[in-house]
Amino acid sequence: MANISTEFFPEVPGPIGFGGLDSSDPLSFKVYDPDRLVLGKSMAEHLRIAVCYWHSFNWAGSDVFGEGTFDRPWLDPAAEPMRAAHAKLDAAFEFFAKLGVPYFCFHDIDIAPQGDTFAESARNLEVIVEAAEKAMAATGVKLLWGTANLFSHPRFAAGAATNPDPEVFAYAAAQVRHMMEITHRLGGENYVLWGGREGYETLLNTDLAREETQLARFLTLVAEHKRDIGFEGTLLLEPKPQEPTKHQYDYDSATVHGFLERHGLAGEYKVNIEGNHATLAGHSFHHEVTYAVDHGIFGSVDANRGDPQNGWDTDQFPNSVEELSLVLFEILRGGGFDTGGFNFDTKLRRQSLDRHDLFHGHIGGIDALAQALLVAARLHEEATLSSARADRYADWDGPLGRAITGGEATLASLAELVDDGSIDPAPRSGRQELLENRVNQAIWRS
Repeated sequence: MANISTEFFPEVPGPIGFGGLDSSDPLSFKVYDPDRLVLGKSMAEHLRIAVCYWHSFNWAGSDVFGEGTFDRPWLDPAAEPMRAAHAKLDAAFEFFAKLGVPYFCFHDIDIAPQGDTFAESARNLEVIVEAAEKAMAATGVKLLWGTANLFSHPRFAAGAATNPDPEVFAYAAAQVRHMMEITHRLGGENYVLWGGREGYETLLNTDLAREETQLARFLTLVAEHKRDIGFEGTLLLEPKPQEPTKHQYDYDSATVHGFLERHGLAGEYKVNIEGNHATLAGHSFHHEVTYAVDHGIFGSVDANRGDPQNGWDTDQFPNSVEELSLVLFEILRGGGFDTGGFNFDTKLRRQSLDRHDLFHGHIGGIDALAQALLVAARLHEEATLSSARADRYADWDGPLGRAITGGEATLASLAELVDDGSIDPAPRSGRQELLENRVNQAIWRS
């Protein structure tokens, strides 16, 4: 087994401090100052930043064409599994503490090895969770959300809740039950369900109606168990259109919303929106957040981006202040996060081999979020977008608009107004270019 150091990042003293835009230290924040007040709250309170366990510490840097490239000694196949899991935990919490973030997120199999039986897997998880509790107490890092991996093991090849075999459904239920209780035990503020294989590869062997019914039943059982154990966190569903399946049933926020309404689950779940998933669905990140905020299902965010030249989920660190500014504007418009936050569901590139690269990726992404927060706050304070929207729809608050939305107008009465010449509307400018210029101006001034 490779040697596993007791300190994985010895050259980073930590925690990463605020250096400002003129700082030449790459291991410092240029914009993110956790105590800086923005609209009456600190940056840390607004952004609620988390680091994901899986890509950062449980991924070797492999892809479908090549093996892992990263220096992660606990992933050595020759390593004793439980010893390696403890080493991975030590490295992860060293990173969390030195980066200076308040939260982390994990799947069950990220932190503990799977055994030959469910009981053995559960015992392994309990042992590592006990160590995690101590690490959380020592560092002050909290759990933003936990989740169960219901997609990696071959048993889930045809889905978990939507599997044609009810025994797989039952196994997934047991896994979620255990992980939800661990999330509750660790003080997690949310519990996430990502239906990575809740979809189909082909319709030739798929009963869509049956699978939807199964998924609704599974989510109902989860909501019931949440109440049974007294978990007060938020249940979150994470939309994604496809990959690894051809089509997933949680395609986007609107699809999830319709599903919840259709199956009597409205109010039980909100959405955890990932930037890269939004673009895979043919939407902008901005669109997905706006829909969720407007329909009362906004919960949390996985902050990342894709590459426009690649048609898959590349999970790169977010770096577009323009894109993130519009996302944060909508979040501020909705009142900000409740139990959610920005989780960095992000991967280093396979050629980013230095241990420090993990810091550089997160520092850059966090700074981009911080700058976007300043821009969004300016847009909010100056009513740059909200006043333009209000003006555009102002006539709906007038007599005609109220008659239409209030149900007083009929198709016939509206037709009469047009027939007698009372209504002859002229086109109005949407002023898109002006608003785009004002958003850019806010970026340049912030």
